[in-house]
Amino acid sequence: MRAYPEVYRDDVVESQGKLFDYVAQSFPNKSTEDFIATYMTSKTRKSIDEAKAYVNTMDADELWKYFTETEHYQLKDGKALKGFMPDWIGEFYAYYQWFYGIPSAEVITRVPLDFLKKAYFGLHDLDLELAVRKVGEE
Repeated sequence: MRAYPEVYRDDVVESQGKLFDYVAQSFPNKSTEDFIATYMTSKTRKSIDEAKAYVNTMDADELWKYFTETEHYQLKDGKALKGFMPDWIGEFYAYYQWFYGIPSAEVITRVPLDFLKKAYFGLHDLDLELAVRKVGEE
């Protein structure tokens, strides 16, 4: 069973990819990885898991504002992920969560960020669903 109705899926996937990319591009001296780990285990992301339309329909800018205000989150010093990787990781995690119907907090445990960073070079050219299936079958 999917996490929420398919009608939301593409928007959630796109918004999360853009959100992760926004953080990486806008804050080059801040840890994109800490942001991703915090976001994936947040109440904000849980609201998306639970198909709360208000959050599910937010674009990346709205989501960033909502997340930082709701979670009282401040970026940690560190390095930003480069290139297309943060966008792809955001999309991958959102699709994986939807496809397998598991909590987002569990996704980051099942598919650790370090693994995904290494696997990115072999997976990012694949269709997103195929990449999710390949990782999910391992």
